[in-house]
Amino acid sequence: MPWPTDRDTELFDVIDREVERQNTGIQLIASENFTSPAVMEATGSVLTNKYSEGYPGKRYYGGNEFVDEAEDLARTRVCALFGADHANVQPHSGANANLGVFLALLEQGDKVMGLSLDHGGHLTHGSPVNISGRFYDFISYQVTERDERIDMDQVRDLAREHRPKMIIAGATAYPRTIDPAPFREICDEVGAYFLFDAAHIAGLIAGGAHPNPVPYADVVTFTTHKTLRGPRGGCILSKAEHAAAIDKAIFPGLQGGPLEHAVAGKAVAFREASQPEFKAYAAQIVANARALAAALGEQGFRLVSGGTDNHLLLIDLQGFDAELTGKDAQIALDLAGITLNKNTVPNDPRSPFVTSGLRIGTPSVTTQGMQEPEMAQIAEFITRVLRNPSDEASLAAVRSDVATLCSKFTPYPG
Repeated sequence: MPWPTDRDTELFDVIDREVERQNTGIQLIASENFTSPAVMEATGSVLTNKYSEGYPGKRYYGGNEFVDEAEDLARTRVCALFGADHANVQPHSGANANLGVFLALLEQGDKVMGLSLDHGGHLTHGSPVNISGRFYDFISYQVTERDERIDMDQVRDLAREHRPKMIIAGATAYPRTIDPAPFREICDEVGAYFLFDAAHIAGLIAGGAHPNPVPYADVVTFTTHKTLRGPRGGCILSKAEHAAAIDKAIFPGLQGGPLEHAVAGKAVAFREASQPEFKAYAAQIVANARALAAALGEQGFRLVSGGTDNHLLLIDLQGFDAELTGKDAQIALDLAGITLNKNTVPNDPRSPFVTSGLRIGTPSVTTQGMQEPEMAQIAEFITRVLRNPSDEASLAAVRSDVATLCSKFTPYPG
């Protein structure tokens, strides 16, 4: 039976419009990036046709000799990139990677500590609406009111009080360096596993722009599509002693057949991240974030924790305009061609659906080749929009200026 020969214009027209949106707008979502044509070639390859339950050398179906080679390439490359004993490259997402670790090392009801969601943590770090919060007894630590950085004294005190089986470091909206060493010390003191969730900062770690947690943590999880600039997916790095349990937890414990086309894309991304140019890229991500933070601060915005050490910054809008919500700001900026996301700030009086803050990231614009001068322009665009978020003429003018800027840094020309 032949494939249809007519083009699905309805669907591919949608994709064409999305290409146009990415090419002509400023992409500032901290958890997004522009992946390379080579990664997209791998993820769009015939490997999507192959079913391969199991692991290289131990599959449940035949015909996996080449799939095994591709997955082994991914595992070998990522272990070399981060200095890890073992890697599982099959998780479909960062959330699945975290759940696989929980399934491998915890029993239902065990105590776990993680950063509170409304202080910058992640859903899978114990949110009550997530399976992590429903299946395990999470104790949340927070940032301090004084400097809005992780309160390590609180982490230590809570760990001594509750004696958790696992402590998680890592965040989704935290603009500062997370030092793995003190977490390791606390885990050793109370006999807890140490999980470092590096979803947002894996590319910075690979590029030497953030301390590597692999020598300290029992397990490191991350996504491959944020600062690492690979395909959408997850990965788990672990010490050798946990390898068998983690592999068993991912398959058959949590997932069925792996997405080997995505695994191949991960292999390409790990190779790209091992090149000398990637170190310069990671450093520029941080330099751009700091430049954007400084420029926005000069425009009157308050930065949570006073600035940034990594790829993102968190803006508290309350001092800029007490009536302006994160939700309304996001909508206005979207209309002007600037894509970012609303986000809660520590001790936010508004709900997570409304928020008082914005999260801004620089991985995508850095991939495009933008540097500090462009960050100053972007700060000016954001300020113009948020000073007149309901002014259609002002939004249109900014949208035109955004398109002019992006025309010089088109990620996918042609």
